[in-house]
Amino acid sequence: MKETSRQLLWERRSQTPLLLLAVAFAVAYAVPIVAPDAEPSVHRACAYAEWVVWGAFAVDYLVRLGLARDRLHFVRTHWLDLAAVVLPLVQPLRLLRLVATLMLVGRRARMAPQIRLTTYVAGAVVGLLMFGSLAVLSVERDAPDGNIRNLGDAVWWSFTTMTTVGYGDHSPTTGLGRVLAVGLMLSGIALLGVVTANIAAWFIARFERDDQVERLQLAAVLELQAEVRALRAEVALLGGGPGAVPAPAAARSVREEPAGATVPRS
Repeated sequence: MKETSRQLLWERRSQTPLLLLAVAFAVAYAVPIVAPDAEPSVHRACAYAEWVVWGAFAVDYLVRLGLARDRLHFVRTHWLDLAAVVLPLVQPLRLLRLVATLMLVGRRARMAPQIRLTTYVAGAVVGLLMFGSLAVLSVERDAPDGNIRNLGDAVWWSFTTMTTVGYGDHSPTTGLGRVLAVGLMLSGIALLGVVTANIAAWFIARFERDDQVERLQLAAVLELQAEVRALRAEVALLGGGPGAVPAPAAARSVREEPAGATVPRS
């Protein structure tokens, strides 16, 4: 229990620094693509920054593994984190480092209870659009038959691909670009499903609340009717028993007494 609390404490304290490092990675990844004619020193600095961010996430994984009470269970339940850390070492491509960082940031974001679903979905959409555009631009700009030559074309392509519209005016021609297209399409479908399910759940919850209010009102009306019936029965019992003559009937018998009747004299 103590080790688990130490692990949670580490995750809470390291969440903000790792998110800031992820932002730094995004800048370092975007600069060489947006400005390919920049100085070689700038490109080297960006490459070093990408590896530093990856190293920070790798250290974070190792620390959490060391603080875990059951390390084998931690590895089984955090296999995406392990794959994201090992992936750049298998084939150190910039695109793989991009995928690894996105995976790790997504895992850490889901651990934060204060991040709501809508915020997470919005962040995922913006992140996928930005990184998808940069990634496809980096692999398609120098392709002989490519038609995605600038950042505007890449953003437009990413947007139409994520929404599964696919106008066809821009499309990848390389194998890696098509792999990116498949990933964006699947991500767009998944995010659209999450948004649709969230809206449907909101409507269902609203209808359930309305039905519950109506059921409570109906129960209150039925209870009030039962009380009214009980009060009527009690009033009937207090107003007269089986042998009692009702007051209006007694007054009517006095008025109908014969007119020639005399009062006996003493």
